[in-house]
Amino acid sequence: MKKVFLLSILMLMTAAVTKAQDSSLGGTTPPPPDNTNPFFVEWKTPFGVPPFDKITNQHFLPAFEKGMQAHTDEIKGITANPQPATFENTMVALDNSGKLLEKVSSVFFGLNGANTNTEMQDIAKKLSPLLSKHSDDINLNPILFNRIKAVYDNRLATQYDPDQLRLIEETYKNFIRGGAALDSAGKARLRELNMQISLLQLNFGQNLLAETNSYKLVIEKKEDLAGLPADLVSAAAETANADSTTKGKWVFTLQNPSIMPFLQFADKRELREKIFSAYLGRCNNNNSKDNKTIISKLVSLRYQKAKLMGFDSFAAFALDDRMAKTPAAVYSLLNQVWTPALEMAKNERDGMQKLIKKNGGNFELQSWDWRYYAEKVRKANFNLDEETVKPYFKLENVREGIFYVAKKLYGITFTQVNEAPVYCKGVTLYACHDKDGSLLGVVYMDFHPRAGKRGGAWCGSYRSQSYKDGKRVPPVMTIVMNFTAPTGGKPALLTADEVRTFFHEFGHNLAGLFRDVRYQGIGGVPRDFVELPSQINEHWAFEPEVLKVYAKHYLTGEVIPQLLIDKIIRSGKYGQGFKTTEYLAASFLDMDYHTSPEVVNTVDVVKFETGSMKKIGLIAQIPPRYRSTYFQHSMTGGYTAGYYSYIWAEVLDADAFQAFKERGNIFDQETAARFRKDILEKGGSKDAMEMYRDFRGRDPSINPLLENRGLK
Repeated sequence: MKKVFLLSILMLMTAAVTKAQDSSLGGTTPPPPDNTNPFFVEWKTPFGVPPFDKITNQHFLPAFEKGMQAHTDEIKGITANPQPATFENTMVALDNSGKLLEKVSSVFFGLNGANTNTEMQDIAKKLSPLLSKHSDDINLNPILFNRIKAVYDNRLATQYDPDQLRLIEETYKNFIRGGAALDSAGKARLRELNMQISLLQLNFGQNLLAETNSYKLVIEKKEDLAGLPADLVSAAAETANADSTTKGKWVFTLQNPSIMPFLQFADKRELREKIFSAYLGRCNNNNSKDNKTIISKLVSLRYQKAKLMGFDSFAAFALDDRMAKTPAAVYSLLNQVWTPALEMAKNERDGMQKLIKKNGGNFELQSWDWRYYAEKVRKANFNLDEETVKPYFKLENVREGIFYVAKKLYGITFTQVNEAPVYCKGVTLYACHDKDGSLLGVVYMDFHPRAGKRGGAWCGSYRSQSYKDGKRVPPVMTIVMNFTAPTGGKPALLTADEVRTFFHEFGHNLAGLFRDVRYQGIGGVPRDFVELPSQINEHWAFEPEVLKVYAKHYLTGEVIPQLLIDKIIRSGKYGQGFKTTEYLAASFLDMDYHTSPEVVNTVDVVKFETGSMKKIGLIAQIPPRYRSTYFQHSMTGGYTAGYYSYIWAEVLDADAFQAFKERGNIFDQETAARFRKDILEKGGSKDAMEMYRDFRGRDPSINPLLENRGLK
């Protein structure tokens, strides 16, 4: 039962709490009466978006309580049905169940990731064990499973449409993966494991949020700002002035828009070391926010769960439901890319070491030096630096460029909606219409960091696409990012990486907007396929034709010069050794945690990570993109044994973009129409590799990926 099974996944990916406390739903604030709770009435808002202006924290607990009870009653209605199990009275009834719970969950967990507060985190603490139990109560219901199995066993004797057959098979498979076939002792153990795993994952995420937000590098002397761009200095002054204890100084944080340019431009080496050490040391400080014990327990419990389910490792269990299928297939891909990437990274290191020596430096390049000297090499070799490019990447212009690409490819348009409620100042809503004028859906855009927002960037939904009474219900999508904010009277000017991230998340958004499936249970795609729509969209970001549309100087309106475009293209492959190596190192680390049998015992996290990196020969100057104690992708449930998915999907996206290039037109309409029809609209209604073959006419090749990264 994919929809309910994924509820817990969504919770674990977005919630950030410390530990489970009272398992009751009671709170200090008395619950509002039903007739004032926005979740219990139809939303009369533009496009049916959540009434954020009316929803308060006190509404969530009663809505969850009522949603779980209603869902339980709906399941009882299925299991108490005296008629033999059929597709309609079992599969469809199950697929249609839990609407209220889904409604409140989408809003709560969306906000808990994007705009959380202490009270929401407390609510999440109370919800974690309850939602885990609720999900297990359904997945482990023997009567319900027997009805599902009856339909599944007779599936070939009945003429079903392809999507009906897919729903039957996926539902049965997900119940098996949810423990339905275990004996009573196994089911009891699985409940215990699921409960503990969910709590540890929540604890990990909250610790990371707290540690990231708590650190400040306070600079008092102006000379210590040497090398830093004026807008970064201005932003640091604004941050400092927001706190009376640092007023008149400069404050840099561990948020990416602050720390990454600091590492890239700050001349003072000891300050780069100081802030980067704090970044690498998050949740590894032997204090109340330390994550090492959590990781040790978590990977052990996951291993125990996998063994209970009949698998040799948690990675084997997780991958059985993905394109890769086996850990061996993942390691094979990682190793193919690792060798040339590491060689390129070593060459980059050696080039920077020569520059250090040339400039009179008498020290060995360290991790906190890498971005600083990479920027200097880029400027020396390509006469290009980021501060020259940023003025052409005004946030609003980049957004219009993204809209341009979407319209040029698919004929769709985006219009800002001003009258709809939003959950935070600065968040905007856009309506997306197809070329025939029909509504595809709406999307919220939330761009800049704040204390209540977790790090990174993601795309989600407040309402997934569905069907009701035979009509398509458009989705309510959301894109959440942590981009450089406007400062010092300047608009938000993005880095090249931020531009790429915007295109990436918008690709996820397109998949959500275009999705057109009849049943919720076949709406999702495998983790290692989900990045295809996002990563292929990145390919258009720096195409010369596209740059000339959106890359305009924020002061003069001048279109980016061809000379600068040429520099961007020529320098495109520089730094790929570092980027590929740090990413792959984290992917190896994630896989090692979830394939090694030694994790069943207490694991020394620092020693394990060191051994994992030594095994692949990672050079000292490059830490893995995520070290264990802040590896949220792996440890909070979203990409567990799945961080490899980005490179797996890159094989697909690089090969898929090649289909456009083979036609001699990156906006080829026929190719775009096939990509939409065969990939974006399909959701999980077909096997992922079948969908790719439908689009491409063959299996993907790894060669375009290697060429794009300069590894071949």
